[in-house]
Amino acid sequence: MGSLVLFLVIILVQAIHLGHEPAASGGEYVDPELVDKHETFKNPGLHKVEGKDWDYELVFVVSAFNYNPGNVEIPKGAKVKIIATSKDVNHGFEIAHTNVNFMVVPGHISTFTKTFDKKGEYLLLCNEYCGMGHADMKSNIKVVDKK
Repeated sequence: MGSLVLFLVIILVQAIHLGHEPAASGGEYVDPELVDKHETFKNPGLHKVEGKDWDYELVFVVSAFNYNPGNVEIPKGAKVKIIATSKDVNHGFEIAHTNVNFMVVPGHISTFTKTFDKKGEYLLLCNEYCGMGHADMKSNIKVVDKK
C-alpha cells in the first residue's frame, strides 16, 4: 500500500510541479481538418532553412496508411528538423536503424531533430497500429552525398 501511495505522489509531483504532460513535443496544435491549409503543412517535403540551428526542415503530413512525402532525399551530414502531424488517428513515426521514433497525434505538431551522418536508404514506418492498411504504411528516406 505504501508503494502505491509513493508512486502516486511521484506522478503528481511530476505532473503538477514539474509540468510534465502527455502531449506531443512542443505543445503546438493545428486543427486536424485544416492541416492542408496550415502554413507549415501546405507544402510537405524537405526545405532548406537559414538562421536556425538546423539546415533543413522535413515536413510530413501523416494520414491513413500514407506518409506525405513518400520519398525524400537528404544530403549527408545535414541536420534536419522533422515536423509532423496526423490528419486522422495516432500513427507511429520510426526511421529504422536510427534514434528517430515518436508518435504523431492528430492535430499535435511533433518535432524531432536529427543529423543524418550515414549515407544510405532508411525505411520510415508506422509502429503504432492505425487500421487495416497499417502494415503497408511506409516511406523511404535516402541520404545522399551533397551535390
